[in-house]
Amino acid sequence: MLNTLTHRVVQAPMAGTSTPEMAVAVCEAGGLGFLALGALDAVGAAKAIRAVRQGTERDFGVNLFCHAPARRDAAREATWIQTLEPEFARFGASPPRELAEIYPSFRGNDAMLSVLLAERPAIVGCHFGLPGPDQIAALKAAGCALWATATSLAEGKAIVDAGFDVIVAQGFEAGGHRGIFEPNGPDERQDHLALARALLPLGLPVVAAGGIMDRGAARAAMDAGAAAVQCGTAFLRAPEAATPPAHRAALSGGRTVMTRAISGRPARCLVNDFTAIADAAAADYPVAYDIGKALHAAASAQGHHGYGAFWAGTGAAASVARPAADTVLAISP
Repeated sequence: MLNTLTHRVVQAPMAGTSTPEMAVAVCEAGGLGFLALGALDAVGAAKAIRAVRQGTERDFGVNLFCHAPARRDAAREATWIQTLEPEFARFGASPPRELAEIYPSFRGNDAMLSVLLAERPAIVGCHFGLPGPDQIAALKAAGCALWATATSLAEGKAIVDAGFDVIVAQGFEAGGHRGIFEPNGPDERQDHLALARALLPLGLPVVAAGGIMDRGAARAAMDAGAAAVQCGTAFLRAPEAATPPAHRAALSGGRTVMTRAISGRPARCLVNDFTAIADAAAADYPVAYDIGKALHAAASAQGHHGYGAFWAGTGAAASVARPAADTVLAISP
């Protein structure tokens, strides 16, 4: 699959900001476009896949969340609601009384699996962990190449053992949600170059991801042995992206921090009002994301955008407003 690319640039599957139009533009430019399906139901996923197919005949990938179900803790969730109550009060709003698990995992999601088996995208990527053995076997039988995110050598070994085809080495610089399998476990916090080098001996192609914004960084990753580079933040200002105006404007500031406050999982976000909130008591993912989205909505209704999930990597300030195809060409090593 990677050998068929004109340019070894993979567009990261960014839930909420990447779009079918972006995937099409990247594919048509000779890179590899991805659809983020983690926040969609089966019907929405099928629609998105078909939208890409209408725009390009080239191969593309889809990406799913494979997290363990939330560990529901009524007392912890009530405490987190109370913690955020003063933030809601700033905008004359009240927090929800109860929280919901808004994003189902792909694990055990028969409806989503049925869509993938019917549509047969060239690549199925996984974030936060791995699907069940039966899902893996079914996808492989359908001819889908399987990719998965690793943040450590141990996760890379698990990906190899599961029979996957490509490892995405997500460095600590990467924007958005950390793909770590166990969010409460230790995190080695390796950058993408060190992680790619550590994963290469496992024998699978490695795609380097994390703060890669220009050709120089892409060349360095390829020199380290990566088969391709995956970029997300570099595409956030593209016209094909669904990045909100406030998010686009905030990119120029460039300062990012890892936080659990917004969603309950560690994720790299541009510094804002939400990232200033202590996150040690945050409810589990994706339950915390339910109230996080409610707080952002309450603030936005009053014209305040400091509580957005403005995911971005450490190179955010270097992002450029240009078509996605031009970003592929600018970064291609």
